[in-house]
Amino acid sequence: MLERAIAAGHEVTALVREPTKLGTLQGVRSLTGDATSAIDIAAAVDGQDAVLNALGSRDLRHPVEAASTSVLLPAAAKAGVTRLIVCSAFGVGESRDGANAFQRVFFSSVLRRVYAAKEAADAVVRSSAFDWTLVYPTRLENTPATGRVLAVESFSGVGRVSRADVAQFMVDQLESEKWSRKTVIVSGR
Repeated sequence: MLERAIAAGHEVTALVREPTKLGTLQGVRSLTGDATSAIDIAAAVDGQDAVLNALGSRDLRHPVEAASTSVLLPAAAKAGVTRLIVCSAFGVGESRDGANAFQRVFFSSVLRRVYAAKEAADAVVRSSAFDWTLVYPTRLENTPATGRVLAVESFSGVGRVSRADVAQFMVDQLESEKWSRKTVIVSGR
């Protein structure tokens, strides 16, 4: 996502847990911190117009999405951020209606805590005054970008999408009002 934001001409600040994984990207201001720390979040959003949040929980037993969102929104509002684009997940909230039986069992068992945290975070975002977009990608894959995504309000079945394509879609929303204050499901075509 960072490379795509830079290529689009944006000034980028990244809050990262492990700076060694970020590498050396020209044009990125890197801050090492914790996404649940009000101090770290405030430093990251200071001077920003928009926030792209692609936070994901590593530990399925202790998801951080709700805790992070509870500190992100007040800090972003105080900093004057107006645009908020959040990567959630297909199967969260109303998008679960389009999931097949296997997916529903998987979401409600293996991903139960993570999805509950995402649902709580998404509810806070929806009720905020921000110009927000919630992005619900179908199954994420570590494949090259295709440059093609299906962006829809509802989706049924099993979809797959490249992480690179989701990143580009999120960056594109910085300049678009199409999905303003809406939830969008993103899948590969």
